[in-house]
Amino acid sequence: MINRLTDSLNFQTEALVLRAERQRMIASNIANADTPGYVARDFDFAKALREAASGSGAGDAARRSGAILRYAAPAQTNLDGNSVDMDRERASFADNTVKYESTLRFINGSVRTMLDAMKSHSGG
Repeated sequence: MINRLTDSLNFQTEALVLRAERQRMIASNIANADTPGYVARDFDFAKALREAASGSGAGDAARRSGAILRYAAPAQTNLDGNSVDMDRERASFADNTVKYESTLRFINGSVRTMLDAMKSHSGG
Protein backbone atom coordinates (compact mmCIF):
# COMPACT_ATOMS: atom_id res chain seq x y z
CA MET A 1 0.00 0.00 0.00
CA ILE A 2 2.72 2.45 0.96
CA ASN A 3 4.60 1.63 -2.25
CA ARG A 4 1.57 2.62 -4.34
CA LEU A 5 1.30 5.91 -2.47
CA THR A 6 5.01 6.55 -2.85
CA ASP A 7 4.91 5.75 -6.57
CA SER A 8 1.95 8.05 -7.06
CA LEU A 9 3.63 10.91 -5.20
CA ASN A 10 6.88 10.36 -7.09
CA PHE A 11 5.01 10.54 -10.39
CA GLN A 12 3.24 13.74 -9.34
CA THR A 13 6.56 15.20 -8.18
CA GLU A 14 8.08 14.49 -11.60
CA ALA A 15 5.07 16.16 -13.25
CA LEU A 16 5.38 19.19 -10.97
CA VAL A 17 9.08 19.64 -11.71
CA LEU A 18 8.45 19.39 -15.45
CA ARG A 19 5.51 21.81 -15.26
CA ALA A 20 7.73 24.30 -13.44
CA GLU A 21 10.43 23.89 -16.09
CA ARG A 22 7.91 24.38 -18.87
CA GLN A 23 6.56 27.50 -17.14
CA ARG A 24 10.08 28.90 -16.96
CA MET A 25 10.59 28.20 -20.64
CA ILE A 26 7.30 29.84 -21.68
CA ALA A 27 8.10 32.85 -19.50
CA SER A 28 11.47 33.11 -21.25
CA ASN A 29 9.74 33.08 -24.62
CA ILE A 30 7.39 35.87 -23.51
CA ALA A 31 10.27 37.90 -22.09
CA ASN A 32 12.10 37.65 -25.41
CA ALA A 33 9.11 38.51 -27.61
CA ASP A 34 10.88 41.66 -28.86
CA THR A 35 14.37 40.18 -29.17
CA PRO A 36 15.45 40.05 -32.83
CA GLY A 37 16.37 36.55 -33.94
CA TYR A 38 15.02 34.87 -30.80
CA VAL A 39 13.52 31.46 -31.51
CA ALA A 40 10.78 30.30 -29.12
CA ARG A 41 11.43 27.01 -27.32
CA ASP A 42 9.16 24.37 -25.84
CA PHE A 43 9.26 20.67 -25.05
CA ASP A 44 6.94 17.71 -25.36
CA PHE A 45 5.59 17.47 -21.81
CA ALA A 46 4.01 14.02 -22.23
CA LYS A 47 7.22 12.55 -23.65
CA ALA A 48 9.34 14.18 -20.94
CA LEU A 49 7.01 12.84 -18.22
CA ARG A 50 7.11 9.32 -19.68
CA GLU A 51 10.91 9.44 -19.70
CA ALA A 52 11.03 10.90 -16.19
CA ALA A 53 8.64 8.28 -14.84
CA SER A 54 10.79 5.50 -16.24
CA GLY A 55 14.01 7.13 -14.98
CA SER A 56 15.29 8.25 -11.63
CA GLY A 57 14.55 11.36 -9.61
CA ALA A 58 12.69 14.62 -10.24
CA GLY A 59 15.86 16.63 -10.63
CA ASP A 60 16.84 14.41 -13.52
CA ALA A 61 13.48 15.03 -15.18
CA ALA A 62 14.15 18.72 -15.71
CA ARG A 63 17.67 18.03 -16.95
CA ARG A 64 16.46 15.32 -19.30
CA SER A 65 13.84 17.69 -20.70
CA GLY A 66 16.78 19.49 -22.28
CA ALA A 67 17.15 16.55 -24.64
CA ILE A 68 13.51 16.93 -25.67
CA LEU A 69 13.65 20.68 -26.31
CA ARG A 70 12.33 21.79 -29.62
CA TYR A 71 11.89 25.06 -31.41
CA ALA A 72 8.34 26.31 -31.71
CA ALA A 73 7.21 26.66 -35.31
CA PRO A 74 6.46 30.31 -36.08
CA ALA A 75 2.83 31.06 -36.88
CA GLN A 76 3.92 33.82 -39.23
CA THR A 77 7.23 35.15 -40.44
CA ASN A 78 8.73 38.24 -38.87
CA LEU A 79 11.26 40.53 -40.45
CA ASP A 80 13.45 40.39 -37.35
CA GLY A 81 13.50 36.55 -37.24
CA ASN A 82 11.71 36.33 -33.88
CA SER A 83 9.39 33.31 -33.70
CA VAL A 84 7.49 34.15 -30.49
CA ASP A 85 3.73 34.06 -31.04
CA MET A 86 2.36 35.95 -28.03
CA ASP A 87 -1.15 34.49 -28.38
CA ARG A 88 0.22 30.95 -28.34
CA GLU A 89 2.60 31.72 -25.47
CA ARG A 90 -0.12 33.31 -23.34
CA ALA A 91 -2.44 30.36 -23.96
CA SER A 92 0.36 27.88 -23.16
CA PHE A 93 1.25 29.83 -20.02
CA ALA A 94 -2.35 29.82 -18.77
CA ASP A 95 -2.85 26.13 -19.63
CA ASN A 96 0.37 25.11 -17.92
CA THR A 97 -0.52 27.20 -14.85
CA VAL A 98 -3.87 25.42 -14.48
CA LYS A 99 -2.20 22.02 -14.82
CA TYR A 100 0.53 22.99 -12.33
CA GLU A 101 -2.14 24.03 -9.83
CA SER A 102 -4.10 20.82 -10.33
CA THR A 103 -0.96 18.75 -9.74
CA LEU A 104 -0.32 20.68 -6.51
CA ARG A 105 -3.91 20.10 -5.39
CA PHE A 106 -3.61 16.39 -6.14
CA ILE A 107 -0.40 16.13 -4.10
CA ASN A 108 -1.93 18.11 -1.22
CA GLY A 109 -5.03 15.91 -1.29
CA SER A 110 -2.94 12.74 -1.23
CA VAL A 111 -0.88 13.95 1.70
CA ARG A 112 -3.99 15.11 3.56
CA THR A 113 -5.63 11.72 3.01
CA MET A 114 -2.54 9.91 4.35
CA LEU A 115 -2.43 12.18 7.41
CA ASP A 116 -6.13 11.67 8.09
CA ALA A 117 -5.71 7.91 7.79
CA MET A 118 -2.81 7.97 10.25
CA LYS A 119 -4.75 10.13 12.69
CA SER A 120 -7.85 7.94 12.60
CA HIS A 121 -5.74 4.79 13.01
CA SER A 122 -3.77 6.13 15.99
CA GLY A 123 -6.78 7.86 17.58
CA GLY A 124 -8.73 4.56 17.55
